[in-house]
Amino acid sequence: MIEEEYVRLIFGLKLKQIRIEKNLSLFGLAKITGLSKSYLNEIEKGKKYPKRDKIILLADALEISYDQLVSLKLDKNLAPIGEILQSRILKEIPLDVFGIKESDLIDIIAEAPIKVNAFISTLFEIAKHYNLTRESFFLAALRSYQEANNNYFDDIETQVEKFAKAYSLDLNKRLSLVDLEEILTDEYGYIINNEELTQHKELNNLRSVFVPTSKTLLVSSETDDSQRMFIYAKEIAYNFLNITDRLYTFSWIKFESFDQVLNNFIASYFAGALLIPRKVLVKKLKSLFEKKTFTPQDFLLVMDEFTDSPETFYQRLTNVLPKDFNLKNLFFLRFNFKPERGDFQLTKELHITNLLEPHANELNEHYCRRWISLKTIKELAETNVNHVFDSQISSYNHTDNEYFVISSATKDPFRKGYYRSIALGIMINQHSLAKISFLQDETLKRMKVGVTCESCSILDCAERAAPPKNLERKARFSQTDNVVKDIMNKYK
Repeated sequence: MIEEEYVRLIFGLKLKQIRIEKNLSLFGLAKITGLSKSYLNEIEKGKKYPKRDKIILLADALEISYDQLVSLKLDKNLAPIGEILQSRILKEIPLDVFGIKESDLIDIIAEAPIKVNAFISTLFEIAKHYNLTRESFFLAALRSYQEANNNYFDDIETQVEKFAKAYSLDLNKRLSLVDLEEILTDEYGYIINNEELTQHKELNNLRSVFVPTSKTLLVSSETDDSQRMFIYAKEIAYNFLNITDRLYTFSWIKFESFDQVLNNFIASYFAGALLIPRKVLVKKLKSLFEKKTFTPQDFLLVMDEFTDSPETFYQRLTNVLPKDFNLKNLFFLRFNFKPERGDFQLTKELHITNLLEPHANELNEHYCRRWISLKTIKELAETNVNHVFDSQISSYNHTDNEYFVISSATKDPFRKGYYRSIALGIMINQHSLAKISFLQDETLKRMKVGVTCESCSILDCAERAAPPKNLERKARFSQTDNVVKDIMNKYK
């Protein structure tokens, strides 16, 4: 069944279409029906559905039957809109997050329904060819939301400060696991179980499960203190921010709506801001950025003051660097790697501004093996140490873009034989050079890189994992085109 709001929208669209076909303005229709122009406008926008006597009045004025006006059957011009409405795709798209009203989008579609429907259908076809799932769509929408806000959310930062004040937590000091656990158990009535998850081999990849009916938080005994701190901080966020539409597993297994994806992000952001307070971090980073040379020890000392989790720390950097240093040309990547499979899987990415390198690729191409994030994860797998850190300036061969990239690789504690790396890239430009003194250090390692092997023009690359088939195909097409042009000129 079509929802009531869609019935209103369809009626309004039909009324508008018939009015235009009759060469009537809203003013003109209002004059011959005695209905106000504002009332008719609200009907056409789908905000109101007229009563029976008003529909009869409109049908008579437009010289059509009552049944024709109220029927949900649409003619060929409006049929594409009906398909879109009944497909519920507009309910899947989180329009409100981007400040878009559904009625405004309907108005756009109504102006040229056949062309807009064809455009939307084209997007769907592209999505299918790029193997984009519903989950991929929601996560892409979330990334766009983060990027639109430079991944900084002042309202969440404020809530963290309110929470710390309410519970007398000193954000100038590293929080303790005991403090967060006491808040969960004493304030929010949680029961924490550390044994249940380990009894189910199917749940080895989960860090926690929350059972809302009994407020039982099942935490894997395999979690270290940093992971447990993050889990506790996320649970505190859900409670302090009164979030009820949420995910109950960490990592997530499935989600029912975009709201759950967004709320998971909000809780994670809150947790990161609580564990790594912004003001203290900014102070430490300013001291680091004033140094003339970059050493891994300096960076790792700053990270160790807050957390043992590189991912939590790198994620937090994507919040404060755009806000407090105006460094908005950033990217964040997370890769997973299993040596037996030999492929590197990009499992998380964020670009604070668009059109940066590297970018997501859904066609199973081979990411550039010269990236520092792939080098660290491979080195970790070969040396079997706990943490590999490295950095380099990456110069992209097909653009003039350069990035200072740092990367940390660690074992995946929940998947035996898997490794993961986190990378943060800062574009090198006049602004970043002014903010970060060590970027001018001539001794920093530099590397010419591509995006994927299939699209890379670096021919003498010892790390190449696949031939440049995309460039080769492009070259063949160019040669064919040139020959055709020559023939055209010969016989014109």
